[in-house]
Amino acid sequence: MIRITDILDRISSYNSNADLDLVERAYIYSARIHEGQVRLSGEPYLSHPLEVAGLLTMLKLDPVSVAAGLLHDALEDTKATMEDLTGLFGPSVAHIVEGVTKISGLAFRSYEDRQAESIRKMILAMADDIRVILIKLCDRLHNMRTLQFQSEEKQIKIAQETLDIYAPLASRLGIHWMRMELEDIAFMYLFPHQYRDIANQVAKKRDEQQEYINTIKKMIEEKLEEADLPCAVQGRHKHFYGIYQKMINQGVDFEEVYDILAFRLILDSTSQCYQAVGVIHSIWKPIPKRFKDFIGIPKPNMYQSLHTTVVGPFGERVEIQIRTKEMDHVANDGIAAHWQYKEKGNFDEKTGAAFAWLRKLVEEQKNIKDPDEFMESVQIELFPDEVYVFTPRGDVLGLPKESTPVDFAYAIHTEVGHQCAGAKVDGRMVPIKYELKTGQRVEIITSPNHQPSKDWLSFVKTAKARSRVRQHIKAKERKQSMTLGREMCDKLFRKYHVTLNKYIKSGEIQKAVDELGYKTVDDLIAGVGYGKVTPLQVARYVLPQAEAKDEKETIVTRLKEKIRGRKPQSGILVRGMDDILVRFGKCCSPLPGDPVVGYITRGQGVTAHRTNCPHALNMDPQRRIELEWSPDAEEVYPVRIHVLCDDRMGLLAFITTAISEGDANILDATVKIRADNRADCYFTISVSGANHLEKIVKSVKSIKHVVKVTRLAT
Repeated sequence: MIRITDILDRISSYNSNADLDLVERAYIYSARIHEGQVRLSGEPYLSHPLEVAGLLTMLKLDPVSVAAGLLHDALEDTKATMEDLTGLFGPSVAHIVEGVTKISGLAFRSYEDRQAESIRKMILAMADDIRVILIKLCDRLHNMRTLQFQSEEKQIKIAQETLDIYAPLASRLGIHWMRMELEDIAFMYLFPHQYRDIANQVAKKRDEQQEYINTIKKMIEEKLEEADLPCAVQGRHKHFYGIYQKMINQGVDFEEVYDILAFRLILDSTSQCYQAVGVIHSIWKPIPKRFKDFIGIPKPNMYQSLHTTVVGPFGERVEIQIRTKEMDHVANDGIAAHWQYKEKGNFDEKTGAAFAWLRKLVEEQKNIKDPDEFMESVQIELFPDEVYVFTPRGDVLGLPKESTPVDFAYAIHTEVGHQCAGAKVDGRMVPIKYELKTGQRVEIITSPNHQPSKDWLSFVKTAKARSRVRQHIKAKERKQSMTLGREMCDKLFRKYHVTLNKYIKSGEIQKAVDELGYKTVDDLIAGVGYGKVTPLQVARYVLPQAEAKDEKETIVTRLKEKIRGRKPQSGILVRGMDDILVRFGKCCSPLPGDPVVGYITRGQGVTAHRTNCPHALNMDPQRRIELEWSPDAEEVYPVRIHVLCDDRMGLLAFITTAISEGDANILDATVKIRADNRADCYFTISVSGANHLEKIVKSVKSIKHVVKVTRLAT
């Protein structure tokens, strides 16, 4: 466990005028409020805030950040209050601690919803003061380092969340070393077999590779010295998760991943960097299309470097990165390397411009109420690969990889996106789903009568485009539902020789609005159009004669239900009732144990989807209905899985045995052999629920030479 004296010494080494008293007081207070608490490892709880503070000093952060790191769990895990922290340590420390604190004490539909809201809170606080996320990343890193003390189920959940959110956040903030460690630890828990395999392969070749590194370093140093370009040459191994990603994306074995080793050249100036590229290319032949200039066009996280891949002295590919000392510092520590705080905790203009994506993310999330949609939006924004295209005026616009002209149009302005009817790329007409590439000039063709289509959601990549298209479609559907709802209510009210408009004008309809759980009259009318409420339900609150009729129907309905007394055939309950037609969405094939949501379809009852299904995310919230799995359902459900594995004799027998021993019946099996000596195995199996499937997937993953197991839609 790191000691407080070590932390104070580190702060003094990079900030001689630091307020060490603030940090000492925070340590003493943290020790007092956490007294008696222990971690799952058996260590005193204080060890955790101390380790977090130690990681913050590695980023050379200010005393306020370190003090907040020592207190980051105070509000969540102790009796300390915001008033206590503000009075003892000032508003800045208290504000940061509040931003880091997870959401608790509120009711959420699921664990995923709670996590989504906690991340939303963190993103908002992060935009206000970037130190919030830096502390949260250090907190997550230490928790990952001690993940072995958690249950296996929690290990999987925490590791997956780290890989989906926190590692990309570290990448977006430019903290390279932290991203790599988070990815490697998550990889170790999510894919233990593949992790061990790669670790063993790297260990076997370490001596041989070190000799190779020394040889290449010497050759580069000699040539650059001849050109009067003194530099530091570093050789490094790609981290394990990076190697695994290469293997998966390229469909190759470990031996075929050519850039497991990479070399970094550190020079004094930008001009020397470009000169060094010329020297390297004069020694070894460059690979076409493998030169990238991130100095001229930096990455969104401020990363700057020249990248080139050449054919090395032994006929192998060699990846080389060339940068200055300052660029190397930024490449490793990212935003922490640009630490220039003002009194209010806002970062400087240069850093603020580089992190415009964060402000954009915060702005976009204001329009997103659904937790699943919000998480999808965050993950899109954290996607690290970008393309850089030019506007007709010559401005550079950064977009996620595989973006289309529609994404470009929405990035310019919402109305330009809505009216996007076509596009020209480098002067040539292209389809609106065309995949943009770096360096292209894009011009949008608009039409005032043009409107977004649902089809756009299948190819747009940016969070803004997806959000705006969904909003437009939902607004259009709401308008149609309001028209239909008004017509249905008018028709019923006329049977009683009155008009709906009369009760709207008099305000008497407000009783129906309140009793049926809606906020406004328009929401109620739209609910009727969507099929969530019947016109008779509305009428019974304002028309006595309708109430009497409704009461008769209710009694008859109850008697019918009592006589039937049947169980739900689908295994799904709709708000506690079992007499509603429920179908399963073929797009996601939900299983018992999966979080589910229903979508009301006119004339077709309710369709059940998994909450993270893309179709569920695109639903109009007004048509959603809460679903739950029946505890009495004992059916088995078909589900498809894809097993990617090496083409090895007898491996299929091991896989089918693992499935059978997991008490699952194989309904169908197809195997396709790839040209790269791998096999795609597709199985349709019958399982009792999500937990049953998870056990089978885990069993299959543990088999040697199995690369990946994925659940598919049926």
